[in-house]
Amino acid sequence: MTDLNEMIIPTFDDVIAAHERIRPYIHRTPVLTSSYLNELTGAELFFKCENFQKAGAFKVRGASNAVFGLSDEQARNGVATHSSGNHALSLSYAAGRRGIPCHVVMPRTAPQAKKDAVRGYGGIITECDPSTSSREEVFAKVHAETGADFVHPYNDPRVIAGQGTCSRELMEQTDGLDAVVAPIGGGGMVSGTCLTLSTIAPSVRIYAAEPEQADDAARSFRAGHIIADDAPETIADGLKVPLKELTWHFVKNHVTDVLTASEDEIVAAMMLTWQRMKIVMEPSCAPPLAVILKNPEVFRGKRVGVIITGGNVDLKKLPWMKG
Repeated sequence: MTDLNEMIIPTFDDVIAAHERIRPYIHRTPVLTSSYLNELTGAELFFKCENFQKAGAFKVRGASNAVFGLSDEQARNGVATHSSGNHALSLSYAAGRRGIPCHVVMPRTAPQAKKDAVRGYGGIITECDPSTSSREEVFAKVHAETGADFVHPYNDPRVIAGQGTCSRELMEQTDGLDAVVAPIGGGGMVSGTCLTLSTIAPSVRIYAAEPEQADDAARSFRAGHIIADDAPETIADGLKVPLKELTWHFVKNHVTDVLTASEDEIVAAMMLTWQRMKIVMEPSCAPPLAVILKNPEVFRGKRVGVIITGGNVDLKKLPWMKG
């Protein structure tokens, strides 16, 4: 385990530098609203739609910052990572734009749509069993064989600084937010949100939303130290990974609360967003709306930013389909 003292903690200056670096490779995604969802929740909701982002997810921000921040010498052997999907395809996208190889370790159970997207962007996949321990063991072999620069999906200051550009845009696109809610798995997006808002809007409360069946962040938050699950089962496949030292630093210091939702609540929120907002979002994006619906007393009367983190779904296996 890496000690936090050995890691670089990014600053808001890193977020500003990242935004300039990645601007040619990302979209400034829109913020959408829904009068129906406002009435249903009793809050004013502002959805930051990273499902419209390049590569279909917010993770292209951090991945692009890491790839385009490398010197030519550092980039010579390409980049490598382990990921259940969105970071893998985002890093493959960024590496392809720079013209360097990208090696990815993915769980064999990762959605086929995400595997296809990784290969479509030129990523080279090595599969592993669906557990954190297997992922890290297989990755160690791939990393040693390739000598590629390791870009961790979230426990990397370059990645967190890149993710912080999302909430920077959100604050430029909206006025007077009281809170921001984002999904949490490993904590890269939440950490970037903490990094940005603690600097430019410290009064805004930050809530992390998590599946009940992968609630290690919620339990860590209550316990005051990292509690890691090895292989939780949830429909929100992007939220199965545990916090690490760097993301835990931001969560424990800046997050107001970590709220959880059941599998049924996550699916219902996902379906509601598809029906009412007419946008494609993946299950890992649904916990924020699910926890807002579940905890109306927390959000009623507030102006709330909701980060929709991605739209990479397997359209043949939507969660409300039977069989």
